[in-house]
Amino acid sequence: MTVQDDRVDSFRRLHGAGCFVMPNPWDAGSAVALELLGFKALATTSAGYAWTLGRADNQLRLGQVLEHLRTVSGAVKLPVNADFEGGFADEPEQVGANVKLAAATGIAGLSIEDSTGDAAEPLYELDLAVERIRSARRAIDESGTGIILTGRSEGFVVGRPDLGETIRRLQAYAEAGADCLYAPRIGTVEEVSAIVAAVSPKPVNLLVNAPFITLPVAASLGVRRISVGGTLARTAWAGFLTAAQEIADEGTFSRFQELPDVDARFRTR
Repeated sequence: MTVQDDRVDSFRRLHGAGCFVMPNPWDAGSAVALELLGFKALATTSAGYAWTLGRADNQLRLGQVLEHLRTVSGAVKLPVNADFEGGFADEPEQVGANVKLAAATGIAGLSIEDSTGDAAEPLYELDLAVERIRSARRAIDESGTGIILTGRSEGFVVGRPDLGETIRRLQAYAEAGADCLYAPRIGTVEEVSAIVAAVSPKPVNLLVNAPFITLPVAASLGVRRISVGGTLARTAWAGFLTAAQEIADEGTFSRFQELPDVDARFRTR
């Protein structure tokens, strides 16, 4: 059994019962720091990684993302789920080809979104979106890796917050072979409960990027896993930008106090 096999098995077991938090590092160092804090799995963030390159989210190229996945999964012993955006292609066949490349990086899972990047038509037409998930499923099966496929419906992200349509899409993605379902930016207990009930027994990933819920409450609703997207990265950027802006504007350094001993954390490895 390979290292990747072990991680995939561990990741699948986590999806079997209970609720776990899968925070999102943006580079090798943040991944190691989260591993040292005791988390059981991690997930990449396309936004967090893009910001390290001085780019906005959704401006990454496939080759950059594949290298990033190798870097993060190689830095830790934990299962890593890949934010694989929309598969870096429109057509299902090419999505499948790209998923095979991602599966070879050592990850334990990946997600495929249904957003198009077109403001006029922000979501793929449902039949095409389903075929994209189905192609990703075939690619994973053919790869022999068994990595977990998450189907994402982006309506609440792209300005189409229709719960009924989101549920219809998630159910279709489950039928097409998604192992886990995910609707980022839902923000009420009622929405969470409705999605969990609609796709059961498939596990649901919940994005928490605002303090609208706690882990115990999410678990009580039947949520299987929680991720935070780019929010930990934004938290880090908030501290950095506030301190840098003070230096630029005032020439003072008041933020340079009560800072963590970062070296000490990494010496414990």
